[in-house]
Amino acid sequence: MSRIDILFKRAFDIVASLAGLLLFAPVILLCWLVAALDTHSNGFFIQRRIGRHGRVIHVCKIKTMYPGDGKRSPIASRNISSISRSGRFLRKYKLDELPQLFNVLIGSMSFVGPRPDVPGYADRLQGEDRIILSLRPGITGPASIKYRDEESILAAVDDPEAYNDRIIWPDKVRINREYFNNYSLLRDFQYIFNTIFG
Repeated sequence: MSRIDILFKRAFDIVASLAGLLLFAPVILLCWLVAALDTHSNGFFIQRRIGRHGRVIHVCKIKTMYPGDGKRSPIASRNISSISRSGRFLRKYKLDELPQLFNVLIGSMSFVGPRPDVPGYADRLQGEDRIILSLRPGITGPASIKYRDEESILAAVDDPEAYNDRIIWPDKVRINREYFNNYSLLRDFQYIFNTIFG
């Protein structure tokens, strides 16, 4: 990925996220209200994730789980029982992701890139794999598209954490390295299209 690629990618992120926020502001507000009423708490949920250069970022999403003790598993399939009634709908149609347009606008995320992971994964990358950390994490990306049914995959195995660590996570690293090495803005448009209509 060249400096020109980075410049055009960021310019697209700014223009598209601003347009998206203007267009979807009523939808975000409605989703926030539904989530707040359903969970009896703030309808927004702020998550600590690993961002560019391994720095911690705060990702904004619509809340899809009932409040608990704050001890969630990094393996999403283990948290299924905590998903709220509205959360199932919001997750199915990816509406819970819309507030991340704020993250894209301020530059902590991009539309396309590696998904922002919980501490303990991306921040522990070694050697050439650390090139992934030069990318802003994305709302979607090639790894996200391949593993769009990740929760179902992990729910079907005996040891979800081991399967994630040994199979899914290394494959995501490989995919994200390929994304960096073969980057093009046209492919970003294709990933966004596949995410929305795939």
